[in-house]
Amino acid sequence: MTKKLLMMALALSAIAAFGPVGAAGQEESGTRQQKVRPVSIPISIFTKQELREGQMSEYVQADRLIVREDREEQTILSIRSVTDAPLSLAVLIQEDLVSEFNLQIKDLSEFIRHLPKGSRVMVAYLRGGNLQIRQRFTDDLELASKAFRIVSSSSAAAPRSPFDSVVDALDRFDALPAGRRAILLVSDGLDVSQGLSSSSPGQSIDLDRAILRSQRRSVAVFSIYVPTPLTENGNPRLILNGQGSLSRISEETGGRAFFQGTAAPISFIPFFKDLRMLLNRQFLLTYLSTHMKKGYHRVEVTSTNPEVKIEHPKGYYYR
Repeated sequence: MTKKLLMMALALSAIAAFGPVGAAGQEESGTRQQKVRPVSIPISIFTKQELREGQMSEYVQADRLIVREDREEQTILSIRSVTDAPLSLAVLIQEDLVSEFNLQIKDLSEFIRHLPKGSRVMVAYLRGGNLQIRQRFTDDLELASKAFRIVSSSSAAAPRSPFDSVVDALDRFDALPAGRRAILLVSDGLDVSQGLSSSSPGQSIDLDRAILRSQRRSVAVFSIYVPTPLTENGNPRLILNGQGSLSRISEETGGRAFFQGTAAPISFIPFFKDLRMLLNRQFLLTYLSTHMKKGYHRVEVTSTNPEVKIEHPKGYYYR
């Protein structure tokens, strides 16, 4: 069975496991109609062996997928694969990263150049309090791969908060057609907008805002930790806060954070290998939510196959 056929079978089996859905977004339940609304989230599906070995097999037997929102099982509408839902990726680079980052630009360009055909890419730098866009979303991957430049590595160019710029970048997805969406954030993850003492993952207002808006727009945030002049001195508290913040935004949105200890990575290539696997196994799952109450809703996606692991957003905010 080819990979494409298997993914189609996966989607069909997931949909077939549930009852029919009535028109106008309402599910029949006897003589009573229950109000529902569609929710789309990015998910990545792997076997546990693949995650251990870092190698993808030809296909994944995911069996039946189960979506629970606030611990209640929901109805799956569709699962769109790489072919059916092209990727839109925003690459965000913090301007004050240490100069070692500049050695990674060639590999970063190669990664963008070899994304699947049909992918859209935006390239932007986090400089001061602004998002400096070098390339707007384009499906010309060659053009996008040439948009990278060296960083100044100057603390004078440091953003107020990297997550404030993430929020700005999220607005750029609104004009794009529906599909899989992701951000690759290269940053030290440190939000000092409220001072160093308030830079922990649990105290950053901008981090909370970026997570909620990413979840609302179904954007998975992948991150790579690279120190800045503020964090390269080895201050364990600041490094822990920065890496913890990157881990939190990636975990909460269905992405993954990449670190190489506390120093600048020697090479991004191992990260790109894992990231390529994550994106190639990423799907856009749409289900019907029975929860109409405004506020935060927790999400859990599992498989009846115990050998399958699914990475997904931990929830989303409905308003």
